[in-house]
Amino acid sequence: MRRITTIGFDADDTLWHNERFFRMTQEHFASLLVDYTDRESLMARLLAAERRNLGQYGFGIKGFVLSMIETAIEVTEERVPASVIAELLAAGQEMLRHPIELLPHVEETIEALAPTHRLVLITKGDLLDQERKLAQSGLGDSFDAIEIVSEKNPEVYARIFARHGEGAEAALMAGNSIRSDVVAPILAGGWGVHVPHGLEWEIEQAEVPIHHARFRALSHLGELPDLIGWIDGS
Repeated sequence: MRRITTIGFDADDTLWHNERFFRMTQEHFASLLVDYTDRESLMARLLAAERRNLGQYGFGIKGFVLSMIETAIEVTEERVPASVIAELLAAGQEMLRHPIELLPHVEETIEALAPTHRLVLITKGDLLDQERKLAQSGLGDSFDAIEIVSEKNPEVYARIFARHGEGAEAALMAGNSIRSDVVAPILAGGWGVHVPHGLEWEIEQAEVPIHHARFRALSHLGELPDLIGWIDGS
């Protein structure tokens, strides 16, 4: 009898690239406002705006663009040119059109696990954008269920793993975010597996639970089938 019956996968920066497009847009943002403030101060104020706005805008590109506009208004003391606002809106629209590029080992890992385990995509962010990315990825039919949520916390994981399996005790979540993809599912009673991407949004950072029995860290997603085989066989 398998110990793991349900496997959750994060989407952004676990299955496909995402954060690098935010970083590129931030660099463009800094160049547009170089006459008003230095880059370090600008990025700190943008991050503060993003934290402040999460409860209203949620996660995703649209909230990011609104936070950039808000920050631009603040640092220019309400003198930001309309052309800068237009460029920020255009940058956000370009992010929403950017083609999806799968990360290494994604397809073979999903193909290896799909015949034996229930696979659930668990992602947060703007509904339309996440649906667009999933459709472009070609992975939609590989999952038994798709969950697009406003937040990933222990309560959300407990509900998802109860709905799509035998509960969190028999579930594992794999993703690049320590806070959302590792700590939260562990607190729900499941396994949390960190798959590092190299770029991590500051808001998603958290202390790594290195001593927890249900924490594991991989070098890349291709190591996941062997890990699950070890857990199931232990």
